[in-house]
Order: sequence, then structure tokens, then C-alpha cells
Amino acid sequence: MGHDLIVFEGNNIRRTLYNNEWYFSVIDVVQVLSESKNARRYWSDLKIKLKEKEGFDELYEKIVQLKLEAPDGKMRETDCANAETLFRILQSIPSKKAEPFKRWLAKVGYERVQEIENPELAQQRMRELYRAKGYSDAWIEKRIRGIAIRDELTDEWKNRGVKEGREYSILTAEISKATFGLTPSEYKDLKGLHRENLRDHMTDLELIFTMLGEASTKEIVQNTNAHGFTKNQIAAKRGGKIAGDARRQLEIESGKKVITEKNYLQQQQLKQIS
Repeated sequence: MGHDLIVFEGNNIRRTLYNNEWYFSVIDVVQVLSESKNARRYWSDLKIKLKEKEGFDELYEKIVQLKLEAPDGKMRETDCANAETLFRILQSIPSKKAEPFKRWLAKVGYERVQEIENPELAQQRMRELYRAKGYSDAWIEKRIRGIAIRDELTDEWKNRGVKEGREYSILTAEISKATFGLTPSEYKDLKGLHRENLRDHMTDLELIFTMLGEASTKEIVQNTNAHGFTKNQIAAKRGGKIAGDARRQLEIESGKKVITEKNYLQQQQLKQIS
């Protein structure tokens, strides 16, 4: 399951892929349109109204609880709905932003349909987004390749009985710790990151060794036919160690550390100053 954050008129709206379709945080949408100081209370009251007065039962069944990153950085279950269901909810929220939001939502939903039919389009849009942020083409290619390698690994986990969410996070942390000596959360602390995506703030070499750890883990998982969480945890440690050994050897030969406190935000700030 992929996660993403998109912006409507300066407001963040969380979304996640579910059954090959974008599902959006209802709370985030309600916050944008209602401009309420307590979006959760507004949504809670609106659900009651829709259920009691407008026969919302059938549509409410289409709202699913999916894990999205909360402001505190933890993954929490959140009411989510696809574009079709959101259009229905929008009809019950009086807002001057409703019409522009509907047009924006239709565009966002259609882009996902295009990307399912043509995966290369998704990569093209990703490249354009990173270029707009100032990333180099060389870095972008590594980042996109890293995403593909990550997807290949999580597909293996999914097919081998590893549960999405907490178990994925544990295995990812095992690979990272064996590769860099740091879990992802520790790595984010080192770089001074909060809600930002860690890999978007890695250097070329950090991305390369991240890819090596995950690609090695995938090979070990396949070659040992690892099933279940415990065996995949062993494979994650072994795959990460391969990348960790290579990283340490490079550091000895080059005399430089691969792991760095630098992040993209700081580099951009330095460019602006200079």
C-alpha cells in the first residue's frame, strides 16, 4: 500500500492506495471544507446526520479504516473514502470551496486511473515533482529505482504471510539497522526530520546502500523460500548485513562516512543563503 500527501489550496490531505485506488482522509477533507476548529467533532456530527436523515448506511459501508500517518508521526486508523464516496459527502458540507474542491478531486482521481493504465506516467509525474523541488536527474533516477526495489520486496513479504503495517515496519527497521546501524526513526532524528520522508533526504550513497540492503533481502527471501514473519526477519537482518559490510568497506577505502546528518531541506537553505 502506497502513501502520499497532496495539497489543496495550502492544506495537506492524506491519501493512500487501497485496492489500486486512492482513498483520502475524510477528516482532512472535512477540515478543508468546513474550516471547523474541531474537524473530528464536525465529521462525527455529520455522520449521525447523514445516517439518520439521509439514509447514509449504504454509502457509509464504503468508508474504510486505513492507517495513515498522524501528526505525531505514528500510523493510526483513519476514516478514508474514495473519490466517489467523497463526492457524496461533499454535498452535505456547505462551503464556498466545494466546487473547486470537486474539480481538484476529479483531476486527482483521474490521474490515478491513468497511472494504473500506464505505470510509466506515474514515474514521469514523480520525476517532474522532484525536479520542481530542485533534485538532480541523477538523484531522481536512484530514488525511482529505489522505490521499484522496495515494491518488489514488499510484494514478496505480502505473498509470504508478512502483515502490512507493523510487521513491514519492523522488517524495514531490521534492514536499516544492519545497513546503517540506525533504525529509520533514529536516522530521521540524526537528519533533523519530522514528518518528512527519510529517503527524500538521503544522499546518493545512502540511497544506493538502502537499495542494496532491500535488494539483498529480497534475494535471500526468495532463495531460502522464507515464509512468515520470523523467517523474513532473519532474512532482513542478513540482507541488511550485506549492505552494512559493503558500506563499512567503502568507508575504510574512501576515508569518508556514508551516513550523514545532511538533509535536502538544509542543502536548499544553504543554496538560498549563498
